[in-house]
Amino acid sequence: MNLGGAIFHIKTIVRRLWKESMNSSEYVHYLRKHGVRVGNNVHFRYPAQTTVDLTRPCLIEIGDNVDINANFALMTHDFGSFVFRGLYKDFVNSSGKVKIGNNIVFGRNVTVLKGVEIGDNCIIGAGSVVSKSIPPLSVAVGSPAKVICSIDDYYEKRKSKSIIEAIEYARELAKTKGGIERLNVCDFSEEWVLFLSLQDYLSNPEIQKEVEFRLKGYINIEDFLERPKPFDDYRSFIDEVRKTSG
Repeated sequence: MNLGGAIFHIKTIVRRLWKESMNSSEYVHYLRKHGVRVGNNVHFRYPAQTTVDLTRPCLIEIGDNVDINANFALMTHDFGSFVFRGLYKDFVNSSGKVKIGNNIVFGRNVTVLKGVEIGDNCIIGAGSVVSKSIPPLSVAVGSPAKVICSIDDYYEKRKSKSIIEAIEYARELAKTKGGIERLNVCDFSEEWVLFLSLQDYLSNPEIQKEVEFRLKGYINIEDFLERPKPFDDYRSFIDEVRKTSG
C-alpha cells in the first residue's frame, strides 16, 4: 500500500470510529452542518448503521417527527455511469431530490432511492426499497416498496390484533415467571394501554415512567388514560389471560 492509500485507509477508520460514537442528536447536527434540511424530533436509532448520501445535501429534506431504524440508506444519486464509461465511452450525470414528510417511521434495512417523496403519516416496513414516491397516509413495504393499505385500515387492524397479542404475551411471560400470579402491571411496557386507569398511573411511579416515555409530548396522558379501554383494570386483563390459558 502506498502512502496515499495508507492515509486514506487511516482516515476511513477514524471516520468510522467517530461516527460510531455519535448519538442521534449529534448525527442530526452533522447532517444539518452539511446542508441537509432536517426537522424537529428526528431520531436515528443507529447513526453508525445509517448512510445518508451527502454528495448533494441540498436535495435532501426530512420533516418533523421521523423515526429511522438500523441499516437505513438514503441516496440522491446512482453510479450507472460506471458502466457507461466502459461501454459507451460516455459519462451521464444522475441525481434526484428526496423528500421525507412528517410523522413517519422506517423499519430496519430500508433504502430510499433518488427522486422519491414520502408523504406525511406513513409507515415504511422493514426491508423496503423505496424507488417510487409513497402517498401520505400509507403503509408501504417490499422491494420495490408498494402501498399495501391505508394508515386508517392498518390502525383499525392493529387495534383489534393488539388485544390478542397482549394476552398471548402475558401467557408466555407467566410461563417464564412461574405463574400468572407472579405477573404485575410493570411487566407490560406497552400492553398497559388496554387496562391502565389514571388512578393506577398516578399511584405507580414505575409505570409512570413507561407511560411518559411512550406518550409525553405526543398525547395528553390524563385524557388518554380516561378513555374507555378493552379491560376495566389490570385484574380484568389478568382474568382474561387465565380464561384463555386453559
